[in-house]
Amino acid sequence: MPGGYWAWLGGTGLSLVGVQAMAFAMAWVAAGQGGRFAALVLTAINLPRVLLLLVGGAVADRFGAWRVMILSDAAMVVVTVSLAVAAWSAADPRLPLLLTALAIGIVDAFYLPSAGSMPRRLVPPAALARAMSARQVAGQLAVFAGPPLGSLVLAAAGLAGVALANAAGFLAVLSILVVLRPRAGGSSGSGEGRSSDPGAGRASDAGEGRTADPVPSVWRAALDGLRVAASHAALRPALLLTGVAAGFLLPASSLLVPLLARERAWSPPATGAVVAAVALGTASVAVTVLVRGALSRPGLAAAAGLLMAAAGVAALAVGRSPLWAGAAGAAIGLGSGVFATHIGPLILAAAPATHLARVQSVLVLTQSLPLLLTTNAFGWLADVVRAPAVLSGCAVVLAVAALAALTSPALRQRST
Repeated sequence: MPGGYWAWLGGTGLSLVGVQAMAFAMAWVAAGQGGRFAALVLTAINLPRVLLLLVGGAVADRFGAWRVMILSDAAMVVVTVSLAVAAWSAADPRLPLLLTALAIGIVDAFYLPSAGSMPRRLVPPAALARAMSARQVAGQLAVFAGPPLGSLVLAAAGLAGVALANAAGFLAVLSILVVLRPRAGGSSGSGEGRSSDPGAGRASDAGEGRTADPVPSVWRAALDGLRVAASHAALRPALLLTGVAAGFLLPASSLLVPLLARERAWSPPATGAVVAAVALGTASVAVTVLVRGALSRPGLAAAAGLLMAAAGVAALAVGRSPLWAGAAGAAIGLGSGVFATHIGPLILAAAPATHLARVQSVLVLTQSLPLLLTTNAFGWLADVVRAPAVLSGCAVVLAVAALAALTSPALRQRST
């Protein structure tokens, strides 16, 4: 894989450690205000993300993914420093948490489609699965290291300290992006993002994905990405399966584990270790795919991985000790890793070259919209029937979706 991809991935992984540390700190502080408020904070992130994702993908395809990522990282430096100041000066953490969550959701709507399209832009098609696995490894190592680090900094310096550390990470990756961007425009970088797809000739010579075709309206271009995803034979079922996984699997670690820990009086480091176990399981699968390559039937592999994750969620619901929860988290991570390392390349490889960021925006939308709905429902239910019952329901839904995907011809017949 090209050196430029490794440099970009290194900077991204650095910032993700701070992101995950602050995500854990925000979730822990919010959980202390009750399940409904914790769900409200996650909703404040997901709602603007859902509303603006399609626009974010269209902006990236039109004006360039590098430019969007640089501006997004600069905005996050301002957001995290502002949270640090507010956390130091405000006695009540609720308003700073909500405002920060809203800002994160807005920035994510523009940043995530650009970042998600970079493997297709920077590496040749034959290396796509390994490139995405490397990105998965970086992300999951950040999830593995971030929550324990966040819990330690939270205990020592409070939410303000975690926010400042995150600001330093964003500042570092911003510097890396500024340095790398001119290199991406050189002759050596112009071919790195080219695809064998006949439409790839319309990509920019800077590898940023700007199209030469006139775009009458950003909104029209955004909706066109939605049309492409909904009409594609492989993209449609893959995105639907991803939506179910996002709505019923992602809240397990982001919302239900902190609530479960509060119910069972686990310490912040013990709770962070459970979240880290999920990340470790996912990262181990991603490393395996990076070294050995993905399976030849990504649709079948993704469905099987989701079924394994469902079993891990069920185990998490019945365990009462942090040690058992850590083992269940590792099972969730292994299943999630198999799912993510196969469904992601399937979607990205199937996307037309002229709609890379827009299909990625639809992908993130199919994750964020169900998450927006289920997070609020689970936060309310956890206050009524407690977290283990909610986890059990999630496991049932995930298992049913995985079994349905195993019988889908569009997913079962798709090969790398």
